Amino acid sequence: MSKIKVGVIGAGSISECHLDGYQKNDHVEIYAICDLNEERAKAKAEKYGATHVYTDYNELLANADIDAVSICTWNNTHAPISIAAVKAGKHVLVEKPMCKTVEEALAVEEAVRTSDRTLQVGYVRRYGTNTQVLKKFIDAGDLGDIYYAKASCIRRLGNPGGWFSDVERSGGGPLIDLGVHVIDLCWYMMGKPKVKSVTGNTYKKLGNRNHIENYDFYKAADYDAQHNTVEDMANALIRFENGASLVVDVSFSLMAKEDELSMKLFGEKGGAEIEPKLAIIGEKHNTMINMTPQIDHLSFDFDKGFQNEIDHFVNCCLGKEETICPVEDGVEMLKILCGIYESSATGREVVYSS
Repeated sequence: MSKIKVGVIGAGSISECHLDGYQKNDHVEIYAICDLNEERAKAKAEKYGATHVYTDYNELLANADIDAVSICTWNNTHAPISIAAVKAGKHVLVEKPMCKTVEEALAVEEAVRTSDRTLQVGYVRRYGTNTQVLKKFIDAGDLGDIYYAKASCIRRLGNPGGWFSDVERSGGGPLIDLGVHVIDLCWYMMGKPKVKSVTGNTYKKLGNRNHIENYDFYKAADYDAQHNTVEDMANALIRFENGASLVVDVSFSLMAKEDELSMKLFGEKGGAEIEPKLAIIGEKHNTMINMTPQIDHLSFDFDKGFQNEIDHFVNCCLGKEETICPVEDGVEMLKILCGIYESSATGREVVYSS
């Protein structure tokens, strides 16, 4: 079987996760790298053996030899590049969030619908071992009807700066960067019910907190300690058409004792914790039981998760599988995220028609 030729658009830090995954997949040739910074693109191309380097994604997409692309650029470019890519006949793996607005999401969906290409949204946590194991229990009905979930992704100090803190490029702060992961994973495990309404709050109280000393955190390559136009923190109540609900809170900066990552599901027959460690809760013989699956990684393993995501995308490109992260999921997520921002801005609940 001939290898699929892949181009990676955007050579920032997240591209490493994609490139490492492609490099370990026997059905892939890393063919091209594109970045506005030519030197960075050349460095990545040399590291991963790509033979073509571009600074204009349109030129990359015009190369008929390229079968598929990963889009690892700023959020505000996801929609136009995705649309151009599927129109150019490429399969697409686009990093989360799929884009910035519902209107953009619908435009991407229409472009995919009128093509024969796969577009996969980068909801990488769906590919974790802990998620995949729990999904089998849920699909077998062991938790029953899941009617409530709660998720937290709290950084007490962790605004990455750079484009992450520029609302024009990112679309928002911790909600669209971190919240997208925890909301999506809970929503996916709940069976992806249609959103009915959202009520949300966002806060800009603390800023970058760049005065804090002796505490390291991830900084973007273009980190600027002074520039910040995104929220510090967001919380929301999301209601679904089937009556289920999800409560979420996320932050880049919060006066909290410690960082927190927590995702919990509650059903009629049982419950589960996905993070910080997988646990399944039930009852038997009139006794409550907490169960710990015996697996290699009870929490999300980034390397394995990204490898599973890349391998799944490659199989979709080869026609062996249908993506578990289709464009429609990207649209529904943008409805949720944008609804939270709108609710915060207006002080009102945002209700969606069926």
